[in-house]
Amino acid sequence: MSDSTKVFTADQDDERLDRFLTRMEPALSRAHVQKVIAEGQALVGGRVRKSNYKLQAGEEVIFHLPEAKPVEILPEDIPLAILYEDSDIIVVNKARGMVVHPATGIYTGTLVNALLYHCKDLSGINGEIRPGIVHRLDKDTSGVMVAAKNDAAHLDLAEQIRTKAAHRIYWAIVCGNIREEAGVIKGDIGRHPTDRKKMAIVHEHGKPAVTHFRVLERFGDYTLVECRLETGRTHQIRVHMASIGHPVLGDPKYGPRKACPFAIKGQALHSMQLTLTHPRTRESMTFTAPLPEDMEKILRALRAKFQR
Repeated sequence: MSDSTKVFTADQDDERLDRFLTRMEPALSRAHVQKVIAEGQALVGGRVRKSNYKLQAGEEVIFHLPEAKPVEILPEDIPLAILYEDSDIIVVNKARGMVVHPATGIYTGTLVNALLYHCKDLSGINGEIRPGIVHRLDKDTSGVMVAAKNDAAHLDLAEQIRTKAAHRIYWAIVCGNIREEAGVIKGDIGRHPTDRKKMAIVHEHGKPAVTHFRVLERFGDYTLVECRLETGRTHQIRVHMASIGHPVLGDPKYGPRKACPFAIKGQALHSMQLTLTHPRTRESMTFTAPLPEDMEKILRALRAKFQR
């Protein structure tokens, strides 16, 4: 991705500059937009402005994106469970325990390390040349993920995720017997007020979150549920299910403190299905990842016990 300069015209009064540019460039995170603005790369009426500048309709905004720089992440020959691949996208079944992207203290063994090895043409979104991660799964959540292999695919998929045009279905084994056959959980999600490593339903400074669930099977003390996301907040299913008294089995953050009675590392949560529109062909595509063996083993044990 080379240097690029884009010119926009503000279409409403009193919108913050950073919000406007994030809306114009949906593949860029707001934090990245703010960083570029802070570097003096956004001009309004020919003058450098700050992120909180309030635009007026009709004002010209010139936004300069510097050339993407390779990130210092080493490619690693890590096996990938590839569900589909072409010149634009790659769809994988992420294993439980695999981190999606390197972070502080975690620089190897991630999905991005594996994709950097496997893919040769990578997108340069957000100022970094890397596989186009347009959505994420928690380390201990398994299942379907899509990554973009070029900028055009990244921009398109990011917009599908943002507008909910792409649909995701999860399966989870939760604690307790859910009384309802189906339901909708609503609650703004934000950083936990006292434990900053956790998320929580909050009344201030949270982001709207909606989870639809339906019961698939009941096992007395446990329930297998299908969850459909209307929004995609951090730890959304885990926080929402815990909020109604049915945390995901094995969840180390939001589940019961007592040891999990089953052999599973992390929560019994799996991204089962992803439906999207192919960024080039515009074909509707649905990808399904089979349940991991640890969840299948738990379900076999529960069925055997419950059907006695």
